[in-house]
Amino acid sequence: MDQKTIDLKQPDLYFNRLLSLLEFNRRVLAQAKDTDTPLLERLKFLCICTSNMDEFFEVRVSGVKHKAEAGSVQAESDNRSPQETLNAISAVSHELVAEQYRVLNEELIPALAEEDIRFIRRADWTDAQTEWLRRFFEDELLPVLSPLGLDPAHPFPKVLNKSLNFIVSLEGKDAFGRNSGFAIVQAPRALPRLIQLPREGEDNGPWDFVFLSSVIHAFVDQLFPGMKIKGCYQFRVTRNSDLFVDEEEVDDLLRALEGELLSRRYGEAIRLEVAANCSEDLANFLLRKFELGPDDLYQVDGPVNLNRMMAVYDLVDRPDLKYPSFTPGLPADFSHSGDIFKVLRKRQVLLHHPFQSFAPVIELVRQASLDPDVLAIKQTLYRTGPDSAIVDHLVRAARDGKEVTVIIELRARFDEAANIALANRLQEAGVHVVYGVVGHKTHAKMLLVVRREGRKLRHYVHLGTGNYHSRTARLYTDYGLFTRDKHTGEDVHRLFLQMTSLGRFSELKRLLQSPFTLREGVIQRIQREAEHALAGHEARIIVKVNSLTEPGVIQALYQASQAGVTVDLIVRGMCCLRPGVPGVSDNIKVRSIIGRFLEHTRVFYFHNRGDSDLYASSADWMERNFFRRVETAFPLLDEEARRRVLLDLECYLKDNTQAWLLQPDGSYVRLQPAEGEEPYCAQRALLALLADSA
Repeated sequence: MDQKTIDLKQPDLYFNRLLSLLEFNRRVLAQAKDTDTPLLERLKFLCICTSNMDEFFEVRVSGVKHKAEAGSVQAESDNRSPQETLNAISAVSHELVAEQYRVLNEELIPALAEEDIRFIRRADWTDAQTEWLRRFFEDELLPVLSPLGLDPAHPFPKVLNKSLNFIVSLEGKDAFGRNSGFAIVQAPRALPRLIQLPREGEDNGPWDFVFLSSVIHAFVDQLFPGMKIKGCYQFRVTRNSDLFVDEEEVDDLLRALEGELLSRRYGEAIRLEVAANCSEDLANFLLRKFELGPDDLYQVDGPVNLNRMMAVYDLVDRPDLKYPSFTPGLPADFSHSGDIFKVLRKRQVLLHHPFQSFAPVIELVRQASLDPDVLAIKQTLYRTGPDSAIVDHLVRAARDGKEVTVIIELRARFDEAANIALANRLQEAGVHVVYGVVGHKTHAKMLLVVRREGRKLRHYVHLGTGNYHSRTARLYTDYGLFTRDKHTGEDVHRLFLQMTSLGRFSELKRLLQSPFTLREGVIQRIQREAEHALAGHEARIIVKVNSLTEPGVIQALYQASQAGVTVDLIVRGMCCLRPGVPGVSDNIKVRSIIGRFLEHTRVFYFHNRGDSDLYASSADWMERNFFRRVETAFPLLDEEARRRVLLDLECYLKDNTQAWLLQPDGSYVRLQPAEGEEPYCAQRALLALLADSA
């Protein structure tokens, strides 16, 4: 078939983005099954998969449900209607959840027991354990549990999003002669979901844990004296957690979001999880109460919130069952206490977290806050984490009279409350706080320090692919560029003016920016590679992003492949592009790296006949990043930094242990070393190369 006659918009060329996201969760779950992964890390991956699925329902599924209930027939690129998408999601999600619990019960719990980390079932409690747990129930649980009988005076209670609850079937009459037959017991969130039994024996004995649900089941009769317990079953409801604020209609975004946060706890029900042994009648009763259908029911063989098992990782002191610790590296002239401004006057510095330390980012803000020659500090904050040292330094700088401006994205999902508190704290210190641009999330990661040097003002800049968050900097891979490049500094200065004022500014010299030039710049560079290939020149594109879903960019990549461009895509999560389609994407390979660290760097490489363009970015290749967010892509101009990043990309393309290759049918196949080939793990190689000790 003539390539020019192929319709690149046909639905068969696109994967559904939500089903692609479920495939990502399947790859995360595979880490929990991998016996080469340390055992407690396997448990952690299981918890991460559970947490991912929670957010998937809270945000993604809730949005599709809303469209389906509104009667929308609008289809995405794959041509599925909202209802067809929901049906497919239900089938895959039920399969994934069943596999989660199989892995827990058949693989992880037995393997942990062999290491003396045990989850004791009620049937296996010793007399001594039973007595200890009875006292624990009476002393710690009974005073805070409030059973609610269901009758006309006590209707079905409001149930918090993702909270642990029990429906209890009763027989007999209470003190007032009531016999409703049902009661609800809600477990306060302050209660631990795992209870550690006292350790005894040599070396303090095994680590024994009991699920809170088991303790409540065992002693629930104490909540209903004089009545017979016919059944007690745990359940959990997941609710719509996407916040809606009409920014065009509110005068104060912060106050409006504060009001919306309260509604998140009791949003529309999306999913119901119940114990596997819950009767069909009781399960249907709960479905009716939450206005859900049979496809929304998930019966699980274990605790309804596996994510709470994450506590075991911290409670059990077994370094041999965890990843080896490491000390992040630092360039030789970029020590923790050295003069950062002096270093940047000589050269640019690129850091690759977590293999290299995040401390210099904090140190830059600290030195700027104390330096009498620094006149102004401007920064974007999306997620910072609690007790942020960066925020402390910004507060000090403002109190010392420096001009400090912070653009806070209040709508960073699930961090809204923390960001509201952060905004209030900064404003009280005298910081100029801006909430971004109406209709666009501020997702760019930028820090600008304006310093007087002689008779001139110099711009010192940090640009990153990840958040200014010291904890996630130990868990996520991200790049951070420190530079005093004149044009880059001027671009960042213009961006801050653009976001804090109402003016229009001329085109940027170095940076690409969403929602204005980033998508256009990316497509232009893809098309340029296609032109080089058609002219018989070497043409190559390497892209590393978290997600690839934007149809226009995908079509440009298809056209580049048709022209003969070699395209390597490293896409951690959602990917709607279908590789390996004859005549369309023969020259495109898509791989996903799932390992110890969450791959978070975004890098775009275009060969350009040897005069290559290399960008790092805060943006994924998604509609929201191109059109509904303020994002940046910044060029890497320093030769050492460019060499380093290209070496990193080649490491990821060489990985044959943690890499998954996307197939034309949408499935992923995990790569394994060929016969005689040495195993190669990119993240392990980068640790060895960049960390001080690993």
